[in-house]
Amino acid sequence: MTQATHDLAEMLLAAAKKAGAEAADAMVAEEASVMIDVRGGVLEQAERSEGRDVGLRVLIGQRSASVSSSDTRPETLAILAERAVAMAREAPEDPYIGLADAEELACDWNMDALELCDPSAEPDPAQLQAWAAEAEAAALAQPGVTQSQSASAAYQLRNMTMAMSNGFAASYARTDWHISSVAIAGEGAGMERDYDGDARIFGADLRSADEIGRTAGQRATARVGARKPPTGAYPVLFDERISSSLIGHLLSAANGAAIARGASWLLGKDGAEVLPAALSVMEDPHRARVAASRPFDGEGLPTRKRALVQDGVLQGWILDLGSARQLGLRSTGNAKRGLSGPSRPGTWNVALTQGAHSREDLIRDMGTGLLVTSMIGSTINPNTGDYSRGASGFWVENGEITYPVNECTIAGSLPEMLMRMTPANDARTHLSTVVPSLLVEGLTLAGE
Repeated sequence: MTQATHDLAEMLLAAAKKAGAEAADAMVAEEASVMIDVRGGVLEQAERSEGRDVGLRVLIGQRSASVSSSDTRPETLAILAERAVAMAREAPEDPYIGLADAEELACDWNMDALELCDPSAEPDPAQLQAWAAEAEAAALAQPGVTQSQSASAAYQLRNMTMAMSNGFAASYARTDWHISSVAIAGEGAGMERDYDGDARIFGADLRSADEIGRTAGQRATARVGARKPPTGAYPVLFDERISSSLIGHLLSAANGAAIARGASWLLGKDGAEVLPAALSVMEDPHRARVAASRPFDGEGLPTRKRALVQDGVLQGWILDLGSARQLGLRSTGNAKRGLSGPSRPGTWNVALTQGAHSREDLIRDMGTGLLVTSMIGSTINPNTGDYSRGASGFWVENGEITYPVNECTIAGSLPEMLMRMTPANDARTHLSTVVPSLLVEGLTLAGE
């Protein structure tokens, strides 16, 4: 950690102790970012921001309060701590709060091995503008594209520091590079839009701006002429771009906070089959050059590689200290937190077992059904898993894509959907959530 952020975090802890806190944890976030938007071949917006923010949580007995500020003057930090302590004294008691014991804390990690920070210099804004312009030009060059909605390139450097009164202190820096393009095809009421983009830790890993713009344009033109599909029960292939949402719903149901509240359709299913026997969901917080990698969680506990689902069987819950105590279990090192508020359980990098066949193979074998490439809205009953979402994509007849579709709704039972999944082999392995296209049999479509 930089000496300045370390000193600032220690100042917050000292101020909290002086104000009467029995325990505390502090976070300091430094950020520098630049974003360029291009439209019509000219610069539309250039934005640069730099800042430093602090967050403080104090504990008095079984009561706690959190505060945050962008003013880091010593006198402000003292006032911040005093307010936090005053708030904590009035807060309701929570029997499950508390910092980790010293012997539970992470130690001896190697942050450099995770490669979360690109050592390259910050890009010149002119370079970002050139990438955005190149992406837009490539999109507009596609036959049928009528206009560009936006093309952007951005860079961000963040430095996060944590310090706790139990002795834990750590920091990490992370860079983010991004290029995106949104293209519009068609005219009038028949206009359709689609996008492509890439975000990486290292700028050298980015796909080319030309490829991103070209793909956005091709996706937009392919959607022109969309209409409603027929109503009925059909197989649905969730494209790799949106298939991770299905696994996300499963992980949300396995979240310890939901289990502790009794608001999950997975209640009572620890050790039960939730996926086909050939499929597993692995969590690996230590993958290099992946945004969600961490050697420690938001409460200072060590993270570890583990199976969330092994050969179709649920292996347990996703826990932070609070949810673990409430359930009579141990934290799984999955605490996430921001500058304000307490921690909450969440996952790090997760990956679903990939299949043996390509997306094209699944399209060929599905016969007649829907290929979904975009979804809107979400109605997921957390207690039953009843599923309903708006969708658009392409209609498949006799194993071939025939026409684009929109304005339809997919409905089913999420627990049953997950048990009927067939994965393709097209997942992007550099993402923090690695999920291929997923074919699900027997869903209900509401269209024409």
